[in-house]
Amino acid sequence: MDDVILQRMARAVIDTEAKAVAALAARIDANFVRACQYMLDCEGRIVVIGMGKSGHIGGKIAATLASTGSPAFFVHPGEASHGDLGMITAKDVVLALSNSGETDEILTIVPLIKRLGVPLIALTGNPASTLARMASVHIDVSVAQEACPLGLAPTASTTATLVMGDALAVSLLEARGFTAEDFARSHPAGRLGRRLLLLIADIMHSGERIPKVTQQASLSDALLEMTRKGLGMTAVVDADDRLLGIFTDGDLRRTFDHPIDVHTTPITQLMTCGGKTARAGMLAAEALQLMQKHKINALPVVDEKGALVGALNMHDLLRAGVI
Repeated sequence: MDDVILQRMARAVIDTEAKAVAALAARIDANFVRACQYMLDCEGRIVVIGMGKSGHIGGKIAATLASTGSPAFFVHPGEASHGDLGMITAKDVVLALSNSGETDEILTIVPLIKRLGVPLIALTGNPASTLARMASVHIDVSVAQEACPLGLAPTASTTATLVMGDALAVSLLEARGFTAEDFARSHPAGRLGRRLLLLIADIMHSGERIPKVTQQASLSDALLEMTRKGLGMTAVVDADDRLLGIFTDGDLRRTFDHPIDVHTTPITQLMTCGGKTARAGMLAAEALQLMQKHKINALPVVDEKGALVGALNMHDLLRAGVI
């Protein structure tokens, strides 16, 4: 088998699965809306069940639902018949996946699910199947053909089911008003969590680590402070620690355009008055956005009265995983 044949087969798979996914758009109908409403009204959890490849897809759908504001978990239907059915309560909703709609392990527990009075949402490839007929609502995820040339391995059918699961999860996300911050709370260890939950107060330099000089300081005093603190800047403050301005590495480079005595020139003549500042309660991601927008590498942090309480630079954001 040569390279051309391999590439042709791969493209055929992608084309087949793309057509299967495109066909789903016409099935976003009243049944889809009813399924969403059952899940929105759910006071418990969305319990996803499926066997074989459908089970693998079900695990992913449950994980997506759970991470986007719809509490969910996966139950193996085979294990459900041996005790795990006790995980399903009368406040839950069951989402059952079966391409044939005739999966024995699922049909075995359907009567018990119905006895609980739990809404049963079925995603199958056969609207006339037993599971589809027994469901509270059925969503058709049938495909014209599998991408497998033998027509046996679940390929296009599992892709279609996964996409419909994503459609349900994202529709619920939107209906619940779920935000990026909500998403980050369930992903605190990920980069998104760090970007969205980390506060400037968590990473800023404070106390003796803040680079600052008084308004009476000379340029040489400011340079020594910048060198000691290593943030590439120093704040200039008054007697009450209120921020007057900032002097950065960039400001230092610009001073070389003029003859200046570093020992006698007041820093107030060279600093940038005011300048961009941050608040300790701001998100670190907001500080990053501010730095990128104004092309600066450091920020003084002030309180509501303008007093200096901290400082941070781009390296602090990098170390914290915000960048």
